[in-house]
Amino acid sequence: MDSIFHEKQPSGNMDDSGFFSIQVISNALRVWGLEIILFNSREYQSLMINPINEKAFICNYKEHWFTIRKLGQQWFNLNSLLTGPELISDTYLALFLAQLQQEGYSIFVIRGNLPECEAEQILGFMRVQQQQRPRLIGEEAQMRVEDEVVDEDEELRRALALSRQDIDVEDEEADLRRAIQLSMQGKGFPSSFGIIIILS
Repeated sequence: MDSIFHEKQPSGNMDDSGFFSIQVISNALRVWGLEIILFNSREYQSLMINPINEKAFICNYKEHWFTIRKLGQQWFNLNSLLTGPELISDTYLALFLAQLQQEGYSIFVIRGNLPECEAEQILGFMRVQQQQRPRLIGEEAQMRVEDEVVDEDEELRRALALSRQDIDVEDEEADLRRAIQLSMQGKGFPSSFGIIIILS
């Protein structure tokens, strides 16, 4: 009975959305011989280590975790909310970490030897250049919607321009009918061109 009760109780270490607490992540990393240290802790700050000399950081804000990792000699923001990995220069890394702290993120340094991965092997002997910075996934969808709205606005402008042309043609035809009618009556009449035509 107690086991059923415990299974129904929400856990502080994980939830249904896939969020894991720092304790769970710390224990999982320990399996690989890795440890985590809070980036802005006195313990870490007293080491006075330049962030570019680290291997990885994990960042958390409101139940969202992402990694900043050095692969080869380059840093990458591996945030799953982006459309792809974001290349971070060595000079920008410290600024990026400071910005994340300002935004309320908790940042943890990963210490130890990270397991090898294919990306690490490839980027160990070549550098990449990023042609286009990835966008937030929501921005990508918003950009598509805005493009569609722009297309719709352009179609509306074209339709209005065409309807104005039709009106102008109709106005010219009406002016011509009036001119013919007035000419039959032997009177002058205004034209749509701003001049008065006098028929004799």
